[in-house]
Amino acid sequence: MILILSGKDDDSVEMVVPELVRRDAEFLWWDPGDYPAGAAISSRLTGGSWRHTLRAGGRAYDCSRFTTIWNRHPTRPRAPGVTDDGHRRYVEKMAAILLQGWEHTLAGRWLPARSLDVFRTQNKLVNLGVAAALGFTTPDTLVTNDGEDLIPFWEEAGGELIAKEVEFVEFQVDGEDHSHYTTPITRRRLTDRHRLALSPAILQPYVRKAVELRITVVGERVFAAEIHSQGSRATRYDYRHYEQTFSTYAVHRLPAEVERRCLELTAALGLHYGCIDVILTPEGEYVYLEINPAGQWGWIESATGLPISAAIADWLTATEHPGESA
Repeated sequence: MILILSGKDDDSVEMVVPELVRRDAEFLWWDPGDYPAGAAISSRLTGGSWRHTLRAGGRAYDCSRFTTIWNRHPTRPRAPGVTDDGHRRYVEKMAAILLQGWEHTLAGRWLPARSLDVFRTQNKLVNLGVAAALGFTTPDTLVTNDGEDLIPFWEEAGGELIAKEVEFVEFQVDGEDHSHYTTPITRRRLTDRHRLALSPAILQPYVRKAVELRITVVGERVFAAEIHSQGSRATRYDYRHYEQTFSTYAVHRLPAEVERRCLELTAALGLHYGCIDVILTPEGEYVYLEINPAGQWGWIESATGLPISAAIADWLTATEHPGESA
């Protein structure tokens, strides 16, 4: 049986569910955000191993029957009925700790991996280092919160330097949503370098682009798509800003060596899935930027026809036995 861990508004899961139905696969779509208020987990150590029972949606599930777990995009535990803010944070933190232990002791195949491993591998210091060790071309990179390091690095880059967040995190200021995209560091911005003290950034020389590539790895299958982001100034530095407005897309044929390295990277990170961002330069060089272990693919599939949803369903059902009941 397949266990899908994700929020109920996840369009990516909606794309895969019909593929699972066509394969007659048995699955449960459950969001850990329903825990502890709307679901229960009981764990008993007996006979030298843990036995877990999940009660959700009016049913009880023996967790040993979950042979494959798709850790897609679960929301955090919630206790909305607890009105005191401090008490609610305590309850939700205890629930999160329990879920980490539940995941760690839950056997089965995981796509892409357990949550702690997803958190570790999406860290750019981790995956950039692994990619470089595997032979990917990577930009010279400085990660710092020391503003005095900025000027010499900017000069080394000939004044063509970009800044990225350590992680793409949305936040609010005065009730309004904000997020940071990849930004060029102009000479004028150097005067604001003191702001790094409280917000460390990733700094890299700007890499010129023929196209950008989103490479999606599912198990042993690799799907590469071109993102033609250079036709507009709005998407020159970060296509995500207006990706649906200005960018066009196409299927890309990767050189065998680059495809092999993509598979080696996911394997080295302990992942069975990942979205890899690469720049193809005007000179034909492939430059690695990052991997997102829980990256989106739906927009790429819709734009290019690459059968990523079907590949995910194939991976999830590889050890399924249709016809079993819960």
